[in-house]
Amino acid sequence: MGSANGLVSAQGKQPLLSFGIISDVQYADIPDGRSFIGVPRYYRHSILVLQRAVQKWNNHQKLKFVINFGDIVDGFCPKDQSLNAVKKVVNEFQIFNGPAYHMIGNHCLYNLPRDKLLPLLKIPSVDGHAYYDFSPIPEYRFVVLDGYDISAIGWPQDHPKTMQALKFLREKNPNSDKNSPAGLVGLERRFLLFNGAVGKEQLEWLHGVLEDATKENQKVVVCCHLPLDPGASSEEALLWNYDEVMDVIHRYNCVKVCLAGHDHKGGQSIDSHGVHHRVLEAALECPPGTDSFGYIDVFDDRLSVFGTDRMKSTDMIFTL
Repeated sequence: MGSANGLVSAQGKQPLLSFGIISDVQYADIPDGRSFIGVPRYYRHSILVLQRAVQKWNNHQKLKFVINFGDIVDGFCPKDQSLNAVKKVVNEFQIFNGPAYHMIGNHCLYNLPRDKLLPLLKIPSVDGHAYYDFSPIPEYRFVVLDGYDISAIGWPQDHPKTMQALKFLREKNPNSDKNSPAGLVGLERRFLLFNGAVGKEQLEWLHGVLEDATKENQKVVVCCHLPLDPGASSEEALLWNYDEVMDVIHRYNCVKVCLAGHDHKGGQSIDSHGVHHRVLEAALECPPGTDSFGYIDVFDDRLSVFGTDRMKSTDMIFTL
């Protein structure tokens, strides 16, 4: 993993805090395969990537916490192995010498329903929701969104949120296979079963958190499994209502960076309001012997990503 020493000495100051990052481990004890567009996937190797990540994070010594950006196990994991597979990966995160924060992704929900998954991931939850915030230092607040709040996966089949999601998909995607974007054009290609939306209550909660962060003069980092900006992601990977979420975010000047997973190739953009968007490259797609994880140094005026192999290192410098 790259060292921040050169950057710190050049800038003349130490980071306010540092934290580890990884996304889309998608572990399963099955032979290697390929994505629906033919990209190789290394299901057994991915947990080795995580193990090396934890070792590196612990050696770093100054990391305050780590964040996993979702999809802890893969949807092809045999269902009779799902519970043990999730526990196995969670146990690897627990070897880290500090807190590990998780968020849910579609592959998590293919394996276990919310009521079983959230306690395993130690996600603070009310009524099955998986959004929360935390403030590791007074200057910064981290907001973790539940991108599958409105979703056809994860909730019971007769749950109102499932019904709402299925109705939405019927209106937006005419294909019998709701995971197919065939015939959908441009940004409409996000209306797929493996994506989801942030619900009304969560949007109101986000308003409140950002209003409070503004009063406290905090900078905010928003984290979501699903990307929130078309400039950083393929259309097929976006949150269904990313525009509504960003409308809330853009009403406040406190949000500086949005981090996401899901779109395995990764990406980066700066939107029209100067908010940085960074999508993290997937651990699942690392050939044996290569890695995709890293850490972020947080400064008053920027976040600096230090990645390994597939995960690109980059600076996100923002206006104060």
